[in-house]
Amino acid sequence: MGNPIWFIFWFLIFWFISFFVAFFAAFCYIILYVLEVIFSGLSGLNNLLLQGIQFPHYCAQAMLDCKSPL
Repeated sequence: MGNPIWFIFWFLIFWFISFFVAFFAAFCYIILYVLEVIFSGLSGLNNLLLQGIQFPHYCAQAMLDCKSPL
Protein backbone atom coordinates (compact mmCIF):
# COMPACT_ATOMS: atom_id res chain seq x y z
CA MET A 1 0.00 0.00 0.00
CA GLY A 2 1.29 3.41 -0.95
CA ASN A 3 1.48 6.63 0.96
CA PRO A 4 -1.99 8.19 1.51
CA ILE A 5 -0.51 11.62 0.79
CA TRP A 6 -0.22 10.54 -2.85
CA PHE A 7 -3.93 9.73 -2.82
CA ILE A 8 -4.69 13.33 -1.86
CA PHE A 9 -2.19 14.63 -4.42
CA TRP A 10 -3.75 12.64 -7.26
CA PHE A 11 -7.25 13.50 -6.11
CA LEU A 12 -6.46 17.23 -6.35
CA ILE A 13 -4.85 16.78 -9.78
CA PHE A 14 -7.82 14.69 -10.87
CA TRP A 15 -10.42 17.17 -9.67
CA PHE A 16 -8.81 20.51 -10.57
CA ILE A 17 -6.59 19.83 -13.60
CA SER A 18 -7.33 16.59 -15.44
CA PHE A 19 -10.81 17.49 -16.67
CA PHE A 20 -9.60 20.77 -18.15
CA VAL A 21 -6.71 19.01 -19.87
CA ALA A 22 -9.04 16.33 -21.22
CA PHE A 23 -11.58 18.89 -22.46
CA PHE A 24 -8.96 20.92 -24.32
CA ALA A 25 -7.32 17.79 -25.74
CA ALA A 26 -10.67 16.36 -26.87
CA PHE A 27 -11.62 19.57 -28.65
CA CYS A 28 -8.32 19.65 -30.56
CA TYR A 29 -8.33 15.89 -31.14
CA ILE A 30 -11.73 15.94 -32.84
CA ILE A 31 -10.59 18.59 -35.30
CA LEU A 32 -7.12 17.19 -36.00
CA TYR A 33 -8.19 13.55 -36.22
CA VAL A 34 -10.16 14.32 -39.36
CA LEU A 35 -7.19 16.15 -40.86
CA GLU A 36 -4.86 13.22 -40.12
CA VAL A 37 -6.17 11.51 -43.26
CA ILE A 38 -4.80 14.38 -45.36
CA PHE A 39 -1.71 15.21 -43.30
CA SER A 40 -0.14 12.00 -42.01
CA GLY A 41 2.35 14.00 -39.93
CA LEU A 42 -0.41 14.78 -37.44
CA SER A 43 -0.43 11.23 -36.08
CA GLY A 44 2.17 12.02 -33.41
CA LEU A 45 0.24 15.06 -32.24
CA ASN A 46 -3.00 13.10 -32.23
CA ASN A 47 -1.40 10.41 -30.08
CA LEU A 48 -0.33 13.09 -27.60
CA LEU A 49 -3.83 14.55 -27.57
CA LEU A 50 -5.28 11.08 -26.99
CA GLN A 51 -3.07 10.74 -23.92
CA GLY A 52 -4.47 14.08 -22.75
CA ILE A 53 -7.99 12.74 -23.16
CA GLN A 54 -7.03 9.68 -21.09
CA PHE A 55 -5.38 11.82 -18.37
CA PRO A 56 -8.36 11.63 -15.95
CA HIS A 57 -8.21 7.83 -16.15
CA TYR A 58 -4.48 7.90 -15.43
CA CYS A 59 -5.03 10.18 -12.42
CA ALA A 60 -7.84 8.01 -11.07
CA GLN A 61 -5.71 4.86 -11.40
CA ALA A 62 -2.74 6.54 -9.72
CA MET A 63 -5.04 7.80 -6.97
CA LEU A 64 -6.32 4.29 -6.23
CA ASP A 65 -2.77 2.88 -6.27
CA CYS A 66 -1.41 5.77 -4.13
CA LYS A 67 1.36 5.97 -6.70
CA SER A 68 4.21 8.46 -6.49
CA PRO A 69 4.25 10.91 -9.43
CA LEU A 70 7.87 10.08 -10.22
